[in-house]
Amino acid sequence: MLKNLSHLGILASGSGSNMEAIAHAIGNQAINAQIRVVIYNNPDAKVKERAKRLGIPAILVNHRDYPTREDLDRAIIQTLNAYQVDLVIMAGWMRVVTQVLIDAFSDRILNIHPSLLPSFRGTHAIDQALNYGVKIAGCTVHIVSLEVDSGKILEQAAVPILANDTVTSLQQRIQVQEHLIYPKAIANFLDQVS
Repeated sequence: MLKNLSHLGILASGSGSNMEAIAHAIGNQAINAQIRVVIYNNPDAKVKERAKRLGIPAILVNHRDYPTREDLDRAIIQTLNAYQVDLVIMAGWMRVVTQVLIDAFSDRILNIHPSLLPSFRGTHAIDQALNYGVKIAGCTVHIVSLEVDSGKILEQAAVPILANDTVTSLQQRIQVQEHLIYPKAIANFLDQVS
């Protein structure tokens, strides 16, 4: 049984809005945890400014500096271990992880994906949903496994697709739900394993 998984490490590649939603949930005592570090792989990622504003260490681990995905994951593990992280939260992390990272944090890596998994795995999920013509999209929090977007589902939220939706408008409405269900899924996960 895993115990006391209260030290979070956030992996983010973009704006960091999910990271900030999680930080606010922690501040509001909806999650009994602490964000120890934010790791970002894109030097221009806005998440670093959000983390700085919230007083959270933000470390660049640029994927372009590593010859293989495994080498990148080893560098990520080293940083996570340096900050004593025991639960990894992928919040807009736009890199496929390898068995190296999965083994280091077995069943302790969560991800959020902008579709109702198992539908529309991988990149461009919102484009896929619109192109397919489905009437309901959404988002899913799941445990990360080696096969992309295929781990155990922890939480989902549905978002109706409107007749005039674009990728941007649908993404914005899905993101509202992401900010609600990701903190909830993390809190429930921590409750179940403690």
